Amino acid sequence: MSTIEHFIIRGKQWAYRLGAYFILDSIPLLRKSFGEGEKQIRIPYGVQWERVNADGVLSEWIVPQNASQDSVLLFLHGGGGVLGLYNKHRWMVGHIALSCGIQALLPDYQLAPEHPFPSGLDDCVTAYRWLLSKGYLPQRIAVAGDSLGGMLTISLLLALHQTNQPLPGAAVCISPNTDPTCRGKTMRTNTLKDAILSPKFARTMMSLYVNGHDLNDPLIAPLHADLNGLPPILIQAGADEILLDDSIRFSDRAKIAGTNVVLEVWPHMWHDWHMGVPTLPEANQAIDHIVKFVHNNIDL
Repeated sequence: MSTIEHFIIRGKQWAYRLGAYFILDSIPLLRKSFGEGEKQIRIPYGVQWERVNADGVLSEWIVPQNASQDSVLLFLHGGGGVLGLYNKHRWMVGHIALSCGIQALLPDYQLAPEHPFPSGLDDCVTAYRWLLSKGYLPQRIAVAGDSLGGMLTISLLLALHQTNQPLPGAAVCISPNTDPTCRGKTMRTNTLKDAILSPKFARTMMSLYVNGHDLNDPLIAPLHADLNGLPPILIQAGADEILLDDSIRFSDRAKIAGTNVVLEVWPHMWHDWHMGVPTLPEANQAIDHIVKFVHNNIDL
């Protein structure tokens, strides 16, 4: 990518960030600006889409042509627990599923502030159990998520582990939140570098999601959890994003607990840069790494 192209992308992202910043006080307007209400479904060529009811949780299948019928990517979308399942995520997950050769299930879980924690997590657990009830083997399921969906990915693993339920074969966290207090050092040092996420936006979304719940609860604060016994986890974070420290601290704690964790810090990248697929080379490369990790850790 040329310097000019990179500059244009960064400029669009900063406009996106500033727009979100100024409409934080209106959740309906914020949701609409991020894609709620779009009538046309946007997915990559070669991918089929359909709605499904996963035991009461409205969800969406994204299925590439010739995808493995025995394996599933359960993808938990980001959005601070406040923004829903929109075309931006369908597009990104469609490319991940297409590259992996695997079908993806996206739960449209309940959102704060109407339905704060643990409603969204409960829906994700229900969707995972639904997959098991349909005959999918846990070792053939990979769970992934971006931003707060990355936290939900970890929270899902912990919730399953706490109740002695079978764990998926692998997990992938893209730019995850792991600290609900939003006190990581890169919340300060990367404030002017992250072209997508601002500290105010992150703190506002987190406050709505937790709704006064105990911030030491491991299902909200994975940094306080017992991380022993979890499946292999890939974490990808941008060196310029404000949540970088969340990924570093979680990775360090998980490794101490004996969990197989791979942390990739991508130079010059911002929060959730994977959304730039296929235009952004670094997004394509990061997805290639996800594909290799998934293929190495679940039975396709």
